[in-house]
Amino acid sequence: MKVKKNDTVLVLSGKDAGKTAKVLVAIPKKNRVVVDGVNVQKKHKKARSAQEVSEIVNQSGAIDASNVMVVCPVCGKATRVAYKVEGDKKVRVCKKCGAVLDSAKEAKEVKKEAKKKSKKAAADKAEAN
Repeated sequence: MKVKKNDTVLVLSGKDAGKTAKVLVAIPKKNRVVVDGVNVQKKHKKARSAQEVSEIVNQSGAIDASNVMVVCPVCGKATRVAYKVEGDKKVRVCKKCGAVLDSAKEAKEVKKEAKKKSKKAAADKAEAN
């Protein structure tokens, strides 16, 4: 599944089409995602003790992963996801601008590795001159 938890996605179809929101839960076995504020359902909650109060709670329901599209954090456009091998890791990449879509920690690690390589190359080049 190309959509992960904490991704920002654009809903493509259904009653909430056009909304942009964050993925709360990804369920790869069922190919479904729970998106914040999308497919809102009412759940009746019964009081379990004398101190509790019965209430009606709004909760987000799961929608099919094919009905959402990942929004690139760099270019801000809804995009398809490509995969690229950088070093020994497989990362998700934006098809439109080529930016890494994986979480900030993973993206920072990849950037740090790239900086180290460029510094090393610059140092080698300086020593050669």
